[in-house]
Amino acid sequence: MPIPGREFLKSRIAFIQTVAAICLTVLGLWAVIDAAHPVQAQQAGSVVPVDQLMAENALPDVPLGKDDAPITIVEYASMTCSHCAAFYATTFPDLKRKYIDTGKVRFILREFPLDPLATAGFMLARCAGPDKRNAMVDLLFAQQKNWAFTEKPIEALSNLVKQTGMTQETFESCLKDQALYEKVNDVRNRAAEKFGINATPTFFINGRKQTGEMSPEKLDELLQPILKG
Repeated sequence: MPIPGREFLKSRIAFIQTVAAICLTVLGLWAVIDAAHPVQAQQAGSVVPVDQLMAENALPDVPLGKDDAPITIVEYASMTCSHCAAFYATTFPDLKRKYIDTGKVRFILREFPLDPLATAGFMLARCAGPDKRNAMVDLLFAQQKNWAFTEKPIEALSNLVKQTGMTQETFESCLKDQALYEKVNDVRNRAAEKFGINATPTFFINGRKQTGEMSPEKLDELLQPILKG
């Protein structure tokens, strides 16, 4: 007798795997476009009112840093975005050490999946629980090439998250969670409609938009004047 919901899971996984194969090519094209035209595409430097930026979302924020930090950085990222993974590998360690851990920056990462596979990654991070969500995001970015750009991404993703203690049952039930699926995409859709986001990564530093991957030097250049007042 078939397990309830198992056929639904198989159909969703089949859909994700089919789209993922296409995305291996499409994501590479998007990366070239984003790198070539980041300012024109994103209107970097524009300002979003902070009250709009921080309004309630379909999913609650999981911030890092002090609530009363003088700078709030909101990043919209995709789990399958190579520029996003590069930011986490090269710049985020400096951001955390110099600014988040010292109480100068409150950092929030929000979901902006560019494809169904990225949506699945974000869903699994949420299913890990609020206290483990950011750590799961870090892991998925660090291991991105080992699951997002493989022939069997769902199998690779399953094997990866099992290293965190997530069971196969939890993995499957998470990907079958239609309400969570819709909430992840609601966060993305609101960002696209309200803030004009159409590529990742996109950052808002106290409401001011900054687009594309940032180097540690660029980060200092943007944050130091704010801290100095």
